[in-house]
Order: sequence, then structure tokens, then C-alpha cells
Amino acid sequence: MPQFFQFLQPVIPKLTVTAVIDILAVAVLIYNFFLMVRGRRAAHVLSGIWVLVFAYLVAVWAHLELLRSVLAAMAPYTAIALIVMFQAEIRRMLARIGRVRWLGLGGQLERREVVDDILLAVRQMAEEKRGALIVIERDIGLRTFIESGVALDARVSRDLLCSIFHPGGEMHDGAVIVQGDRVAAAACFLPLTTNPQLSRRLGTRHRAAIGVTEETDALAIVVSEETGQISVASRGDLESNVTIERVQAWLTQQTSSLLAEENGASNEEFKRVQS
Repeated sequence: MPQFFQFLQPVIPKLTVTAVIDILAVAVLIYNFFLMVRGRRAAHVLSGIWVLVFAYLVAVWAHLELLRSVLAAMAPYTAIALIVMFQAEIRRMLARIGRVRWLGLGGQLERREVVDDILLAVRQMAEEKRGALIVIERDIGLRTFIESGVALDARVSRDLLCSIFHPGGEMHDGAVIVQGDRVAAAACFLPLTTNPQLSRRLGTRHRAAIGVTEETDALAIVVSEETGQISVASRGDLESNVTIERVQAWLTQQTSSLLAEENGASNEEFKRVQS
């Protein structure tokens, strides 16, 4: 065994602190790259590039000189083509890196602000009896539904949500999808639940809220246009006619444990309803 390690010593370089930092930095870039292309059309483009690389290796191995020459001639332009094709994804990756809160505090404050803005918007729309459907993305991506609506990529705010659901507006119908602290899209089409046990008096918004939570782990908030009542949906279950305090407890429990601790009274109500 000692001879074996002596044999590997010149092959494997000595691991230094600089090497570890270098490896971690590359790992972070690769991780953000995969987040950038996951669930997007860019993933199919990358698959096509890997097919071309494989074809080039086969051409070299099989001595297919004409095919190898054609693929080799295309290689110098690949980098420029990738930048052009992935410019939107590259911007998203840089923005994601820029929004990282390394000490955690910024992220907690950001989540609190998002919850507060959603609550203010829901309260105002309920008082004014504005129909609304807000879907909050969690672990399962909602890009399929986002692409069915109008892309916004705007920061969550009460004014933005209220203006989207203003009666007679172009984006009043459909759902708003929230990703993190951003309104990803509005006027999105969602799948309607097909559960025959649900009451037929449920409107389209309520059935869409149940439908999207049946297929994903998203959270949905519905404001009835007829009564102004608020409903919340999760895991295919709909809880109707809830108070704004119940929505606050529900959101804080799902999005931030720190915020849940700061709203102890609302959390007690949430636990009591859940039990």
C-alpha cells in the first residue's frame, strides 16, 4: 500500500488552500450555470451542442475527414453563437449571483418585504372586491405556466399587484406567478382541477388555484371578485373565506421560519387550523 501511494503522489498534485478555493469557485459557476438553463429552451440547445461534440469525436476516431473538417470549421464561431443565444440566461445568472445574501440577513429581510407587499395587495383587493389569483413558486419550477402569460420580471410590490388585477386591465384575467422576490409573469393560464368532488359553484380562479397546487408544490392565493373573500390553496386543498391574519400566518410558515417566529400570534392560529 505505501508503494501504491508513492506511485500516486507525482500523479495527484498536492491539495492546497488555493486549489480548494479554485475548485469551489468553479463549482459555484457550474451550479449557477445549471440553474440558468434548467427548465428552459437553452437546455435543448446545449443538448444539440453535445451531439455535435460527440459527432466530432466519432469523426476523429473513425477518420471521417470531411465531417471532422466541417465541424472543426464551425468551432471558432461557437463561442460567439453561444453568447448571442444565451444572452438572456447570462443576464439572469449574473443577477442571481448579485442577489445572493451571503450572511442570510438580506434574504430574510427580502422575504419579509415580499410577504408584506403580497398581504397589503390582497387586503386592498379583498376590500375592493377585485378578483385575483397569485401563485407563489416553491421547489417545483413553474416555467411552463410562466411562458403562457406576459413576462414581467419585476420586483413584487403592492402597487404592481393591484395594477395588474385592476378591473378591465389587459392582464386582469389569469394568474400572477411570483418567483422569489420577483413577479415573473401575469395573465398566466393554469390547469383547472378535474376533481369531481369539488363544488360546482367554485369559479375558474379557485379551480385553477387547486389545479396548479395539485400538479406542483406551489402556493396560491385567490380573491373572489363576487364576494371579496380570500382563499388559499396548497397540495390540492382549498381553504375558503380566510382572514388576512390567516394568510399572513400561512405565508410566513411556508416562506420564512424567522418571520414566523416574529409573528408568533399568527403562527399559533396557523398551527391551530392545521391541527
